[in-house]
Amino acid sequence: MADKIKLLLAAVVLIGAVAAFYYFADLMLVLRVVGLLVAVGIAAAIAAQTEVGASGLGFLRSALVEVRKVVWPTRKETMQTTLVILAMVTVMGLLMWAFDALLAVMVRTLTG
Repeated sequence: MADKIKLLLAAVVLIGAVAAFYYFADLMLVLRVVGLLVAVGIAAAIAAQTEVGASGLGFLRSALVEVRKVVWPTRKETMQTTLVILAMVTVMGLLMWAFDALLAVMVRTLTG
């Protein structure tokens, strides 16, 4: 039951922050954005105290560990892959254009 109350409180903080963001539209945008980000941080801290929030944080930590394990391609590999993709897109575009032109000629011939 306490988790539901905490999640409800986090939702109220978020909704209040969004409402305040638009209510104080006459203030500088930077101040409103900072206030909104602070409120999001507070809501996240409240939500992190629940069982659902703790499992969500565990998931994020696991995801960060997995991202660190990724072997990113070198610049050379990236350039080669990009060039192959561009060549294939060009070839397919030309084939589709030729097929379209052929179909247009056939339709013109059949319809007189």
